This record gives sequence, C-alpha cells and structure tokens, in this order.
Amino acid sequence: MNGTEDFLGWVRSTLYQAEFALHNGDASLRRAIWSRKEPVSVLGAFRNAHGQQELDELFAALAESFSHCLSYSFELQAYDVIGDMAYTAGLEHTSASINGEPRQYVLRATQVYRREGGEWKVAHRHADTVTG
Repeated sequence: MNGTEDFLGWVRSTLYQAEFALHNGDASLRRAIWSRKEPVSVLGAFRNAHGQQELDELFAALAESFSHCLSYSFELQAYDVIGDMAYTAGLEHTSASINGEPRQYVLRATQVYRREGGEWKVAHRHADTVTG
C-alpha cells in the first residue's frame, strides 16, 4: 500500500469511526485522532477553537449535544497526500439528535492532517453548513 492508499484507508475507517462516535455522544475517539502538538484549530459550524484546551472544551460540548446518530457519511470530493501532510475536502451528511431533537444536515468540511509518530492526526478543521 502506498502513502495515499494508507491515508484513504485511515479516513474511511479510523476517522469515520471517530466521527460516528462523536455524533453518538462520545468524543474520546475524535480526541484520540487529533494532534497533541500545536498548532491545532477548528473553524467550526458550531464554534471555533484554537489550541489544546479550547479543542477539549469544544469536543466535550459537541459530545454533550449529540446523540442517537442514525447515519454519518463523508462524501470525499478532494484530497492529497504530500509526505507527512494531507488534506481532505468534502460533504458530511449526518442524521443525529442535537440537544434531543432529531436533525439531518450537511456540512462542507475541509481538514488538514499531519503524520506524527507514524499515525495520521488531524491538525485543522473548517466546516460550515450547506444551505439551499
């Protein structure tokens, strides 16, 4: 397997599992795939975060608000892997409860990754709601 195939396999398994778990109220898998090295940042549809403490607070707040995930899929539209850096851009389709109310929504999501200790880690996320 080459670097790109390895990365895409990680996106389709580890990253997917972390996002599905988050939408069921468990942020531990998402936090595990995020870098512990600075800089890290989120420009999010819910709220922004910069640095480890804000990231922990954001992920805890998201886990507290999400539950009963019926479906999550990531429609990958663009990606590249260059050495120990990679990015993805695509649409996240989610059906889950937010604060106890069932919702369906689509987010445009772009993420930047870096390989640390042989494992892919997320370093930056930007997501916003698709309207119209």
